[in-house]
Amino acid sequence: MTWRTVKQFADVAKPEDLFTGQWQNRPSVLDDYKPYLDDRWNEGCTNAWKLWEEILPLGYKGSYQRVCAYLHDKRTSPRPVTARRPSPRRVAGWILRRPDTLTESEQIQLKSVRTHCPELDALTRHVRSFATMLTERQGERLPDWLDAVRQDDLPSLHTLAAGID
Repeated sequence: MTWRTVKQFADVAKPEDLFTGQWQNRPSVLDDYKPYLDDRWNEGCTNAWKLWEEILPLGYKGSYQRVCAYLHDKRTSPRPVTARRPSPRRVAGWILRRPDTLTESEQIQLKSVRTHCPELDALTRHVRSFATMLTERQGERLPDWLDAVRQDDLPSLHTLAAGID
């Protein structure tokens, strides 16, 4: 090694300081397409070949390998942990079960779903009041329940109400 190289190594405070050469922060032909690639990646498209084919008509002149290398960094970087959305079948099960049989976690998730969707909140109220009416044999409440169902914009329950009538 030359004395300049040794001096350069001796003068740095941390190893990362050595990587500030002519190749760092250089503009890339991919820079203009990175926002598009990031959006598509966040939408769930992780196929590098497909994404490369999508940006070619947008004017990208670079290679597939450059796109692949950019996406490789995304694949290997840690992702934030996000809760999976419950499936429609699971939400329907929560609505149709007795509220006292739901676990605490299920109750919290159902509450979250109900706050984000007013239609599901109204549906849950109607289904639960109908179940209470049936299990406690309160048939005299049926006309009031049918009127309440007709006032909400829930076509599937309107069909049920018409069938009961």
